[in-house]
Amino acid sequence: MVAQLLGLRLQLLANGFRRSVWQLLGILLATVVGIGLIMLIGSGLIALRSAPDDLARNLLVLAGSFVVLGYVLLPLVFGVDDDMDPRRFALVGFAPRQLSTGLLLAALVSVPSLVILVLSALTVVTWSRGPFPLILAVLSSVLAVATCVLAARLTMALASLLLATRRSRELTGVIGTLVLVLLAPAAILLSSVDWTRDGLAVLGDAADVVSWTPFGAVWSVPGDAAMGDVGSALLKLGIAAATVALLWLAWDRLVAHMLVTPEREQAVKTYGGMGWFDVMPARPASVIAARSISYWGRDPRYLVSIVIIPVVPLIMILPFLVIGVPMQTLALLPLPVMALFLGWSLHNDLAFDSTAIWLHVVSGVRGYSDRIGRMFPVLLIGIPLIVVGSMVSILVYGDWAALPSMLGVSSALFLGGVGLSSYISARLPYPAALPGDSPFQQPQSSGTLGGVSQSVGLAGSLLVAAPALYFAWLGLHVDPSWHLTSLIAGLGAGALAIIVGVWRGGRVFDRRGPEIMEFALSH
Repeated sequence: MVAQLLGLRLQLLANGFRRSVWQLLGILLATVVGIGLIMLIGSGLIALRSAPDDLARNLLVLAGSFVVLGYVLLPLVFGVDDDMDPRRFALVGFAPRQLSTGLLLAALVSVPSLVILVLSALTVVTWSRGPFPLILAVLSSVLAVATCVLAARLTMALASLLLATRRSRELTGVIGTLVLVLLAPAAILLSSVDWTRDGLAVLGDAADVVSWTPFGAVWSVPGDAAMGDVGSALLKLGIAAATVALLWLAWDRLVAHMLVTPEREQAVKTYGGMGWFDVMPARPASVIAARSISYWGRDPRYLVSIVIIPVVPLIMILPFLVIGVPMQTLALLPLPVMALFLGWSLHNDLAFDSTAIWLHVVSGVRGYSDRIGRMFPVLLIGIPLIVVGSMVSILVYGDWAALPSMLGVSSALFLGGVGLSSYISARLPYPAALPGDSPFQQPQSSGTLGGVSQSVGLAGSLLVAAPALYFAWLGLHVDPSWHLTSLIAGLGAGALAIIVGVWRGGRVFDRRGPEIMEFALSH
């Protein structure tokens, strides 16, 4: 049975080369690049043999922990297709224990497994500094390969079992994006460390903590032995062996479960009414608003924007905290930034409709109705955000006299972005991810149209808010009475931007109906 599974695995790998010439060239190029990276990392591992024991151990523990974490998370986040899914062998008649063993051995015949096998073997060269560290390095390399392969097989099987529906895969993609975005503050904090003075201490402290976890224990064993800490080395070897045992037990049980579990099917929802269409009046702008609200609540392309917008200000604040800017001053930054990007998020809304925009064109919907309906969901989010967020920001800032300025600046940025987007989305649309596609797919935009559209939207929003920003600055540094002027200027400029944007955008929509249809059909 094992021989059959190994032969099947080899046949699947060979089939990868029976493609078109360009696909074959791409595979060969990726193979060359991969071999080059293995040679580069391998030479580094060999060079670490002459490095101090503590430095080699700390680097291997931290790097190895990220490798194990990658084998765990990547199948969950990106939903890798599993050619050797256990459920495909349900009718063959293999015993569950035989199948789990055979699939695990077959998983060793893959590019990721070969990479970790080669690199783990080279760590033995790194720790060939004495008989005892060498023996532990051999054992650790075997356990490291087993940990990575088992973790990848386990999470890949869980992904195929639990993330079979498109909705669940999109949700994990959004969560993965959020995690990657939140890693930026960690990178900024690391960049603030004086590595010439404190670098080794920081690496050592981090490695000491990670080395006691299932991610880093297996990489720390020979290093601890080389440093003379035999007790810690043996304890961590036990942690590594227990990790492999638990992963194997989970994999074995999961295979047995999947053999008797059919694939999940997309649940078909039934609705008792028409949702927002029942709530909104029977007018063109209201119907488009109802449709837009439905999109913003269900379409992952919009959900990604909603998730990322609150994170952007946090990333912007962190460098200022590192250099010592007081939190009281930084409290004035997050809300205007969120207002800016929330208003700007509509700048390519028309392209998100794809070919569905023909309904608006052929039904004779007036342009201003289309523009008003599309901005409704953003107004529904933005107005409460500005009111509540301004109070929270000023509460942290500590001077309620600045509340009118916060309201004025945030309103100008938000309303200015919405108004400009109402014009830009009709005048300068550019290709976007199609409905049903992953929100992380971005089609190529011809020329520089996408960059121009985005730049005009952001720069125009700042220009609309310039008077409010100026009066707010006067209120903070000259006379608090200017705060009220900032509020009036911000609301006035934002309202004017909305009116002009809807008017101009509506006229462009009416005039460019055929061009808009052509854009939708060609992208």
